Amino acid sequence: MDFLALVALAAIGLHFLRRRDQHARIALLGSRLAPYRIEPQMETLLDGYLRWLDEADADRRRQIWQTLCATEQSLAEQLRRFAADVAGLEAPLAQVSKLPMWLPWAQPLLSGRLLFDVRRAFAIHAEGVAAVADNEPGLEDKARAYMMSAELLLLQYTCHWFCRSKTVAGARLLARHGTSYAQVLASVSPRTRDAYVALTGR
Repeated sequence: MDFLALVALAAIGLHFLRRRDQHARIALLGSRLAPYRIEPQMETLLDGYLRWLDEADADRRRQIWQTLCATEQSLAEQLRRFAADVAGLEAPLAQVSKLPMWLPWAQPLLSGRLLFDVRRAFAIHAEGVAAVADNEPGLEDKARAYMMSAELLLLQYTCHWFCRSKTVAGARLLARHGTSYAQVLASVSPRTRDAYVALTGR
């Protein structure tokens, strides 16, 4: 068998290993998210902030904002329960590679410095969303909506990173929302940003 054939077989093997690993992680995260309405409420908020900003009628704008605030509180509570649920994961299942691309058997082979614990990441997200929902930073409504949007996009980024890879997470963030990881990180609360960077690196 020539060299090119061996390379092709190796590439096919790695492809199937990657798909199996990623499908397992997607299934794991999906099973933990299933009892909650986190994903639809995140979409409701992200779309709702845009609708609120575009609304010209003051009364209608106020009604939309009140609804968004109620959704924020509901989401914050669900994220708190979700983070507590995820905290029960066994440590090996919670380890995420900091390398840009997926590598086979990366989690058991990499050292601690090249891994982060997604249980802690979800706790950071839950704390960050709750703080903005309670408006602990004391922001005006527009700035608060902007910060909450960033907190939610960073949470999405972590989910994609856990299921696939850091590079895929960044690409999806850019493709779906037209923003980069650096922009999102700069827009979350300082407490979230500091804790997230300390856990995952830049």
